[in-house]
Amino acid sequence: MFDLSPAAPRAAKLTALGIGVALLATACGGSSTPTQTGSSSAAAAGISCPAPSGGAGAGNSQAATNTGPVPPSTTTTATPLKLGSLLPTTGSLAFLGPPEIAGVNLGIKEVNDAGGVLGAPVSVVHRDSGDTKTDIATQSTTALLGQGVSAVIGAASSGVSKTVINQITGAGVIHFSPANTSPDFTTWDDKGLYWRTAPSDVLQGKVLGNYMATCGAQTVGMIVLNDAYGTGLQKNVKEAFEAAGGKVVAEELFNEGDSQFSSQVDKVLAAKPDAIALITFDQAKSIVPLITGKGIKPTQLFMVDGNTSDYSKDFQAGTMKGAQGTIPGTFAKDAFKQKLLAIDPALKDYSYAGESYDAVNLISLASEAAKSTKGTDIAAKLKEVSEGGEKCTSFAACVTLLREGKDIDYDGQSGPVTFSDAGDPTEAYIGIYEYQDDNTYKPVREEFGKL
Repeated sequence: MFDLSPAAPRAAKLTALGIGVALLATACGGSSTPTQTGSSSAAAAGISCPAPSGGAGAGNSQAATNTGPVPPSTTTTATPLKLGSLLPTTGSLAFLGPPEIAGVNLGIKEVNDAGGVLGAPVSVVHRDSGDTKTDIATQSTTALLGQGVSAVIGAASSGVSKTVINQITGAGVIHFSPANTSPDFTTWDDKGLYWRTAPSDVLQGKVLGNYMATCGAQTVGMIVLNDAYGTGLQKNVKEAFEAAGGKVVAEELFNEGDSQFSSQVDKVLAAKPDAIALITFDQAKSIVPLITGKGIKPTQLFMVDGNTSDYSKDFQAGTMKGAQGTIPGTFAKDAFKQKLLAIDPALKDYSYAGESYDAVNLISLASEAAKSTKGTDIAAKLKEVSEGGEKCTSFAACVTLLREGKDIDYDGQSGPVTFSDAGDPTEAYIGIYEYQDDNTYKPVREEFGKL
């Protein structure tokens, strides 16, 4: 997820980008245009979001499953597949590290339980990505490349990924993020080596902007992290909200490393918006109390993937009750959660765990399809294993089909994962969550969209 900077053209591979989002207003039986109810913060008392509908979720009942032994690979390798992870254990996105690392480790375990790739077990080396305030990512990337990894899974932050993408792809190694959402990566000159299982913020922005309108908000104020993730998501939320008939009345930026947010909060509240979108990372821990302390109801707050996390230890009970947030990906299903908890019993958050797990499976399956553990060879097969063949939802089931000479279409824990030529998922779910009295959040609904 996250960040913007100049990118060299890779768009020649793409047709014009179009969004096929199933607008929330339609899905909920409402109108995409807010009705007139007044235009001050008092109107926010009338904000009423659609009733929870659950979600379809990922998976396919017709997908192949593997109930017997996995046939051995007809091709073996003298160079076992080695992966690296570049995920946050420190910095402003450290809360995303545990579920992502657990997802990677679960994927590695299941691949090896099924006999590994090309007759050899897969290994992984974990390194911290830090955030953009440090140079940890560059040091970690250098260490991973020095150990001969074929792919690097990470970073979570788009801003961090931008500091290392050229270093990774320039070495002929796959750069595969489970959480980057900046639209810039779609056109990055990455030699075909950058891939991601998280959808572009074009989709999350569409969903959030339309959802706020569906909830009855006519005006919105935004407090935005001034980096590629923040301003990119801000742009797409604004476009969607205003296309639905609303108006963005305040947009206040802050920089990574800032610790004082009173000025931004005061300016946004002075515009008396019906709803407030917080496009931040963990700075929300400082911003939310400033807002609610001025009498703004938590039901007026809308969060994003960078800050939709567990605040049970940060705020008094009820501080976040009724606030809502969006996170790309399907809701983590109970069976998958139990597998993740077996890997890391301390897990409290499951954000991007499915995307991380899917990254391991896709890389491993592409390696099998390529009959190689070389990064460039694997990359050439990633799109192929994500589309067009017989559907399957686990490494064991998919690799069995591959070894039987069949085409496969991997559908994962994060969704259908059908790749474009640019390495983006072309269809995805966005989950909408609502905070409870204890400041934890629960799933409300899923929205499916196509890019």
